[in-house]
Amino acid sequence: MATIASRRRGRYIQLIKRTASPGQYVIMTFLALVTMLPIVYMVSTAFKPLEEMFLYPPRFLVRHPTLRNFAELLMAIDSFTVPVARYLFNSLLIASVTATGSVILSSLAAYPLAKYPRMPGAKLYFTMIISALMFAPEVTQIPRYLIVDRLNLIDTYFGMILPVLAGSYGLFLMKQFMEQLPVELIEAAKVDGASEWRIFWQIIMPLVRPAWITLIIFSFIGTWNDFFTPLIFTRSEQMKTLPLMMSNIGGGPGVVARWGAVAAASMMMTLPTLIIFVLLQHYVMETMAYSGIKS
Repeated sequence: MATIASRRRGRYIQLIKRTASPGQYVIMTFLALVTMLPIVYMVSTAFKPLEEMFLYPPRFLVRHPTLRNFAELLMAIDSFTVPVARYLFNSLLIASVTATGSVILSSLAAYPLAKYPRMPGAKLYFTMIISALMFAPEVTQIPRYLIVDRLNLIDTYFGMILPVLAGSYGLFLMKQFMEQLPVELIEAAKVDGASEWRIFWQIIMPLVRPAWITLIIFSFIGTWNDFFTPLIFTRSEQMKTLPLMMSNIGGGPGVVARWGAVAAASMMMTLPTLIIFVLLQHYVMETMAYSGIKS
């Protein structure tokens, strides 16, 4: 399996060298810089004094950086009835459980679709999954709320985790990656007496590690930044997450003095996801390169 993984990484590097031209590097560099502009502006705003924050025309970069926004953020947090550690715990728990559960469910569903395409109903099921990618989550929000409410899971952790646990994108990503694995591996394992369960956990999952690490990253970041789901499925302040906490920092309608604190909170909340992505980005690149390529 190590040889197969090394061979895949070698083909990935050769693919990049073969397809990337100087012009493409220039275009991709430009696009990368454009996508970084909102992050740069957010960091710059977090250090802006109040007079620079409301200048017209607006100023992109800060000229007189200050830490006053972070001091206001601490004062706003101290005024909350619920400790900020509670919001942090809720966000970490929901994001971690959702990311882990998404990988397990998506992998279990993708394995038979990728390696047993002649299974009865496989094409119909996969077509339904692809069709589900066309709908925004807000389209199904009312049915999801009715189901969660009927199960008496409103204002619970399960009520916020279950609606986003099984995603179409995760199943599609895992299936596309698993299709690159040679069928001979499974056949050889069966000859040696391995069960389907053992083949899945000891052969398939280690080989598709870049795919499920990518899915963990996307699922964790998406849940960490999710504002709408906790807003719909929570009622008490003790069950709210960090995005909902940030909505309280502004101080309510008509209050502008805490926008600097909101910018500081946004920067602090974004840092963990940026660090995770930077440390694991090579898995994401490998997954994106191989999800649409036949071996």
